[in-house]
Parts: sequence; structure tokens; C-alpha cells
Amino acid sequence: MKVLGVVGSPSVGGRTDAGVAGVLAGCLGAETEKLSLADTDVPTVLDAMEAADAVVFGSPTYRASFSSLLRNLFENAERGRYTTETKAHLAGTTAAIVMTNNAPEHFLAQDSLRSLLAGFYGCQVLSPGLVLTHPHFDGTDLTADAAELAAAHGRALVDLTRAVHGSAAIRALQPQV
Repeated sequence: MKVLGVVGSPSVGGRTDAGVAGVLAGCLGAETEKLSLADTDVPTVLDAMEAADAVVFGSPTYRASFSSLLRNLFENAERGRYTTETKAHLAGTTAAIVMTNNAPEHFLAQDSLRSLLAGFYGCQVLSPGLVLTHPHFDGTDLTADAAELAAAHGRALVDLTRAVHGSAAIRALQPQV
């Protein structure tokens, strides 16, 4: 099983990066890779997404939503549903969401990303998403409790991916439009 972490923060090595790394650390038995949109080109990330069984999408919260770096990635990700599309970058993929923000009240910011992943791309998305705020960090490092919480999300993502891959009925579900 291959699990890709995509960091949608403009800050390399920041809190969002740490959150995604924490989830990947919990993906025991899986091959993991982490790419940052701040220093990796979009075609490289799209190819890695297509090759992955699961993707962890991490973003800081901006204007109650996910980052423009992730928006740009999704603007370029194909679904294989249109005659002009030759790829389906997220087909059959499970996903997890990591959002970092300044206040726990912003936890609903993950909903727009979850909706895009599940509704438009047809991903099976791990719920609830992981929302990390200032108390979850010591500088840019996860606290011990936050690291365990992130790792639990990683273990759950691996289990979800196995369940989806083991179900022909779930794998057959696709976006309808």
C-alpha cells in the first residue's frame, strides 16, 4: 500500500508539514512519501497521487477554507470523466484531511475540502478530519498527544484503504457527473 502526503502550505517545514508527517507516521506497514506543493511541481504531485492508494491532504486554513496551493492542484487533477481527460488522478483513492488553524472554532474549514474530495473526485474520505491548532504544537513540532492523535488517523486511513480495496461495491462507486 502506498500512502502519499501532500502538504498544501507555502511554508516548508511548518505546522501543516508536521501534521501530515504525523499521520504518515501512523500508516504502519505502508510505503509513505510526503511532497510539499511549496517546492514540488504540480505534475510531479499529480503523478504521485495517481500511483497512491491513499492521500493525506494537509492545508493551513485561509479564509475558512484550504490553501490556494491545493486549489491549484485540484484545478489540474483530472477525473477521467470528460473526453479531454486521459487520467483519473484520484480514482479509487482514499483520503485523509489535516487542517491547521489558529482557533478550534475553524474546524468546519475542512468541509469544503472533504466535499470536493468525496463529491467531485469520488474519494472515500476518512472522517472526522484532523484539525490541529496552537495547543497541538510546540513550535512547529507536534506535542506528544497530537502526535498520537495524528498517528491514530494514519492507522485509521490504512484500515479504511484496506476496506475500500476489499469491497468491489465501494470501488465501483464513481462521481456521477
